[in-house]
Amino acid sequence: MPTNTPRRALMLVNPNARRGTAALEPVIDRLKAGDIEVSIERFDSPDEVSADIIRRGGEFDLVIVCGGDGTLNSAARGVLATGLPMGILPMGTANDLARTLEISDNLLLAADVIIAGKTRRVDLGEVNEHPFFNVASIGLSVALANGLSREAKRRWGKLGYALAALKVLARAKPFKATIISARGEEKVKTLQIAVGNGRHYGGGTVIEANAAIDDGHLDLYSLEQDNVFKLLLLFGHFRRGTHGAWEEVRTDKSVEFDIRTREPMAVNTDGDIVTSTPAHFLIRPAAIEVFAPVPAGS
Repeated sequence: MPTNTPRRALMLVNPNARRGTAALEPVIDRLKAGDIEVSIERFDSPDEVSADIIRRGGEFDLVIVCGGDGTLNSAARGVLATGLPMGILPMGTANDLARTLEISDNLLLAADVIIAGKTRRVDLGEVNEHPFFNVASIGLSVALANGLSREAKRRWGKLGYALAALKVLARAKPFKATIISARGEEKVKTLQIAVGNGRHYGGGTVIEANAAIDDGHLDLYSLEQDNVFKLLLLFGHFRRGTHGAWEEVRTDKSVEFDIRTREPMAVNTDGDIVTSTPAHFLIRPAAIEVFAPVPAGS
């Protein structure tokens, strides 16, 4: 419900997001009617996002991030440093964090969530000191990120991910890695290792059937399949998060993981390549406050 004292919001807009050029005037009008005064900043580089939040954080009561998962990832450091609650206007291609939090792609409905003022504390994953909301991974997803251009995202949307994935599968080769967790040390030959913090990634794929973004641990899977096209049989299981039932998929839960490879391999976090192996993963429980609908059953 609207409050008597207007809340001040720093709105950060990524003009390069898939819907980054969408008219924001109706959204701003909706927020204003809900007693939220908006100050807009547009940015050209992801590095500007957290820097702006930290630089101007003292002037505002909340931050509203307009963009996709990569933009939200870029805001994580700033939100963590200032402690400001974060509102999400999903304007990207996959919008997996919004999906995890059950925030509508309809920008007016997403604005209503911010106006309602209900917040939820969520975990933040970290790999080599780089934060992530959804997933960090090594292998197939890195090749997918390299092969999916901004133009393809804009033109094809989620279909662009599927088309790029087929090309990646055709060239995929397994790699050797060592996974270290509370279970001990395991050597694997794998096509991909993914470490999830949230529930959804890659346009709606589920990291694990019972995963939640506030469960206080990370969910890992290692895809140890020799026949890459057999992965197509697993597609439905990945959408539901039940892929761990297959013997070719190793799974684990922990608050920390270490992954080592013979040669450095790139690590993809929420769609952007930010670091490389050796990789140390950890969870920061209840690290960030976000505006979100009240979960069903609460």
